[in-house]
Amino acid sequence: MTKHSRPITPWRARLGLLVVLGPVLLVSMDGSILFLAMPRVSEALAPTADQALWILDIYGFLVGSFLIAFGNVGDRFGRLRLLMIGAALFGVASASAAFAPSAEFLIASRALMGLAGATLLPSALAVLSELFPDPRKRAQAIGIFAAAFAAGFAIGPVLGGVLLESFWWGSVFLVNVPVIVLFLVSAPILLGEVRSTAPGRVDALSVVLSASGLLLAIYGVKNAAAEGVSPFPVVAMVTGVLILTWFTRRQSRLTQPLIQFSLFRDRVFTIAIITGLLPLAAWSSIAYLAGMYLQSVLGLEVLFAALLALPGAAVLTATCVITPAVVGRIGKRTALILTHFSIAGGLLLMIPAGVGGGTGWYVASTAVAGVGYGISFAVVADTAVGAVPVERAGAAGALAETSNELGNALGIALLGSLAAVIFRIQGPELAPTLVDTLQLPSLTPAAAAQAKAAFVAGLHTVVVVASLLHLALGLVSLRWLPRRTGVAEQSGASEVRPERGRRSVTETMGRPAG
Repeated sequence: MTKHSRPITPWRARLGLLVVLGPVLLVSMDGSILFLAMPRVSEALAPTADQALWILDIYGFLVGSFLIAFGNVGDRFGRLRLLMIGAALFGVASASAAFAPSAEFLIASRALMGLAGATLLPSALAVLSELFPDPRKRAQAIGIFAAAFAAGFAIGPVLGGVLLESFWWGSVFLVNVPVIVLFLVSAPILLGEVRSTAPGRVDALSVVLSASGLLLAIYGVKNAAAEGVSPFPVVAMVTGVLILTWFTRRQSRLTQPLIQFSLFRDRVFTIAIITGLLPLAAWSSIAYLAGMYLQSVLGLEVLFAALLALPGAAVLTATCVITPAVVGRIGKRTALILTHFSIAGGLLLMIPAGVGGGTGWYVASTAVAGVGYGISFAVVADTAVGAVPVERAGAAGALAETSNELGNALGIALLGSLAAVIFRIQGPELAPTLVDTLQLPSLTPAAAAQAKAAFVAGLHTVVVVASLLHLALGLVSLRWLPRRTGVAEQSGASEVRPERGRRSVTETMGRPAG
């Protein structure tokens, strides 16, 4: 059961939705806002190649590692309380990052931002399930939530480019502070507290196991891909996998687990969660590499490079908003399949982009892939929240957001490292990155051309790999997901039974009846 501190009225529900969108926008935006700003950060703080990746990666790693834990904490001890604490911490960490004097300090500040961001997303999503108990209205609200989340990822590089035209690199973090202050003032008035009336306890060991296992496993894979196989990353990777295995087995023995693994028996839920991870992995890696391509290979100004991302951002955001209504007509099966094929097709449009030019192909690629990204944001969140009783909405929402955030971090760590490997093999071997190579004072035109060609080869390799992964998952979805079971699907949302069980998401795959 859940306990509300005040009654829910239509106007309060709408205003509450607007209030929670601010932190949601910031948390997702800060996952991508550095994509165009990294050249400036590199000039100012001179991070090593490994530190540069950690500046990008650590935020997503921390968000993804702690989302599940904080989703459960919010469900059991108060979502508004956790939102307020997390928002305040996020504001402080943002200000700290803005004035970071060194690469190490910036990494630490980004880590604190990630920890705070992990408190915000699941509680914000769970609040929507409380404010909009009707499945249709909830699906619409989650579509708007997903649009804000997607818009944050999409406009992060754009906003970063605009700010960098007039201000120093730290402005990309300082812009968070006024939004956080507005939230801290408005949230207690409009939202009120919501918590379970029987909160139970959060298993501390599970929290430690999930966070440490994810961090070690991802670090090991990233380090091995970027620096080559050596004993330390292999040990870290194996240790992380073993810890995650321990975590998984422990959940089956707990009465109140952090992750309800029985949900994955449902094929639609499983495909939806994977759909939360893979598109973000592709999006984050391509967005980061494309930002470097536009600036360092084609020589575009940062603002112009940012503006080129607007068409794709508009398509992505609009798709999030209209997806709940469309899914109500075509069903989740078709939507999930369309997600992967449209992303694969969009990514492949980057192949013709080369050293001599390719801005048109970049815009077309982001626009076509944006349809798939938008569908994935909306469908994954609604599927997860609709699959569980309302008092577990925070934990389910955390699982959906975890797949998004881990996809974002893994995309940069793994696919970004793949591009780095190709650059190391085909480049002039003068420096570990393209930016470092182009800044060498004695660089010859031939070496510069070779470095740019090697970077483009790495970008194309990542595009092909990501496209093949999406094609494979699209084919799996086509074959694995049931066409129809004869049960009506209500606006793409699953229904929760009165006895607080859940109807299988697979039961809601087909078109709405009559």
